Amino acid sequence: MIMSLISKIESLLFVSHQPLSLAQLKKLTDNKKGEIEDALSQLKEKYESQKESGIMFMISGDKYQLVSHPENSKLVKAFLKSDITGELTDPALETLTIIAYRGPITKPELEQIRGVNCGLILRNLLIRGLIERDQDKKLDLPRYQVTHDFIKFLGLSQVSDLPDYEKLSKHETLDEVLQSTEEAQ
Repeated sequence: MIMSLISKIESLLFVSHQPLSLAQLKKLTDNKKGEIEDALSQLKEKYESQKESGIMFMISGDKYQLVSHPENSKLVKAFLKSDITGELTDPALETLTIIAYRGPITKPELEQIRGVNCGLILRNLLIRGLIERDQDKKLDLPRYQVTHDFIKFLGLSQVSDLPDYEKLSKHETLDEVLQSTEEAQ
């Protein structure tokens, strides 16, 4: 089955933790601007007609996002609070450690090191304020690094004060693996 453009955009808006611009959607779906605008218009109509839906179609300037309905905010906040205040899982700690020692790092590099998809873990670490992301202009990919709050929480003045930072941040075998991955792309 071939998924429609509307379905693709809806999926992207659903999984994105931040609004997506028309330009981003155009690039991600490899469709024309007019086609994207038509699909967005249809999605808007779809969600406006579903009065009982817990999901809303939000437009902010030229950015679009699917968000939870405001009437469910207490329920959603209580649910997310456990993500924010609960203990970090072992995979989240592993991911955070890699970002601390190897950051700034892209998601594909992180996934090459861990060997698994890290999307949900990155989302949770972003929500908790432990990592932040910026855009790598050269690769046109987001890069992740630990936040100042994370460093401060550990009682450090900079990330390079982490134990064995010099040794672990420049590991030869890891550099070779990442280099071979870049060359293969």
